[in-house]
Amino acid sequence: MAKRNNSEEAQLRRAPKLAPFVVLGAGIGFIVTLALTSLFPADPSIGFAALSGYFALFGVTGGITLGILWWLILDWRSRRRQQSVRIEREKN
Repeated sequence: MAKRNNSEEAQLRRAPKLAPFVVLGAGIGFIVTLALTSLFPADPSIGFAALSGYFALFGVTGGITLGILWWLILDWRSRRRQQSVRIEREKN
């Protein structure tokens, strides 16, 4: 039997993965929260750990949000740079 080639058009682009941006944003948000919390004296009745844990809810959420926004910008740029290529499939 003769092999036949079947070619079609496809879009090729280098899209960033979401997970590294979320993890990095959460980590940076947590570190910034700890740094900002340590700048001010903690209430002795509450303690530093509880106070930083509470504020970490906001810091980590903000870091994740900024990480996702950065990912969206890079994803949008990758869509603008996508290329159209021709692919071929061999059928037996």
